[in-house]
Amino acid sequence: MKKYQPKNSFESPRYCGPRTFMRLPYREQLDEHMDFVITGIPFDSGQSFRTGARFGPEAVRDFSILLRPYNPEQNIKIFDYVSGVDYGDIPVVPGYFKETYKKIEEGIYSIAEKGIIPITIGGDHSITLGELRALKKIHGPVALLQFDAHSDTWDSYFEQKYNHGTVFRRAIEEGLIDVSRSIQIGMRGGLYGEEDLMDAKNLGLEVFTTNEYKKLGVEKMLDVIHQRVGSGPVFLSFDIDFLDPVYAPGTGTPEVSGASIDDALAFVRGLTDIDFIGFDLVEVLPAYDHGQITAAAAANIIYEFVTLTALAKKKAEAELRLAKER
Repeated sequence: MKKYQPKNSFESPRYCGPRTFMRLPYREQLDEHMDFVITGIPFDSGQSFRTGARFGPEAVRDFSILLRPYNPEQNIKIFDYVSGVDYGDIPVVPGYFKETYKKIEEGIYSIAEKGIIPITIGGDHSITLGELRALKKIHGPVALLQFDAHSDTWDSYFEQKYNHGTVFRRAIEEGLIDVSRSIQIGMRGGLYGEEDLMDAKNLGLEVFTTNEYKKLGVEKMLDVIHQRVGSGPVFLSFDIDFLDPVYAPGTGTPEVSGASIDDALAFVRGLTDIDFIGFDLVEVLPAYDHGQITAAAAANIIYEFVTLTALAKKKAEAELRLAKER
């Protein structure tokens, strides 16, 4: 079977060739040999403070050339089990939400309808609404697993219904999310009032602040996550501002006293045996990212997304072999 995998960096130096995620082949056409695709959505018209996340996909790809195909923490040679490509960027219309959401929905649907898992690099968090609209057409309402410093459940911002702070309220209103199986982790920072945090809970989401997860610990928090999301389809949305600014200075709305990169990677590595049907990582803003610190964190988190798809495929293949042996 044909497999798409990264270039061999023993044969071609990492700094040669175009910047694709992990040096994966660049393909604009989808086919049956793909288990996942990496795609960018360079849209940042929803940002409310610092802007520039439109350059996030480029920055993450640039650092990702250092990633290697064997993940020692999960003990798996990723591309023994999965095949994937860099699909390039979904075109956007700067400043126009309606038109951009239509393009995102069409782009993600074309990937997911073929059984391929979309792994998306933002862009600001407003892009997730278009992704969820596409995925609902295939899977129905999905569980949301969100790592973020902010709930993004405001009703409006500057009296506007669409931006990166309102995305999940809109998604719930549109019936895209199964709130009974959804959870947000990492909320922190000053608010305008107690209702800002209560809004997400009143919408049916389970919410853990950064302080709450730290008191509980990553391992126990992972138990809570697994119990909450259950066995149905899950979409993982990771805002890089989940991390403390020490680990992710290049983002639009940084909040102090956040998660460490160690905790973030431990979280993602612990998300095995979950039915993920899509991932995104958003809000990388390279203009504020001295030394590629944020891009490094983002690329490695996405690397763990890819690893999760490989682990799921490995488990499915093992179960199929056992079934045939019976």
